[in-house]
Amino acid sequence: MATAKKPTTKKSVPKKPVAKTAKKVVAAKTVTKKVTAVKAKKVAKPQSFKLSNESGPFVSFRVTEQTVYWSILLIYIMLLVLWISNIQLETMRIIDTIK
Repeated sequence: MATAKKPTTKKSVPKKPVAKTAKKVVAAKTVTKKVTAVKAKKVAKPQSFKLSNESGPFVSFRVTEQTVYWSILLIYIMLLVLWISNIQLETMRIIDTIK
């Protein structure tokens, strides 16, 4: 037969008194806002204009790269105009022969 177990009781360990610490009073911190300084715009002092040296006559004819580019563009546009007008004339002749 099984024997009954004795109830076990735990002995409580005596607690040591806890030394209370004094609470520190924390002063409320003040919040500082960052102030940005606005700098005044500096006004430019008026300056007089200086005359430049003449680099050459105002009206002159010199062949530069831009002159060549513009002349090639002009020739190209003129050829396109002649080609389109030729096509229009041929279509008008065809229309006239049909009627």
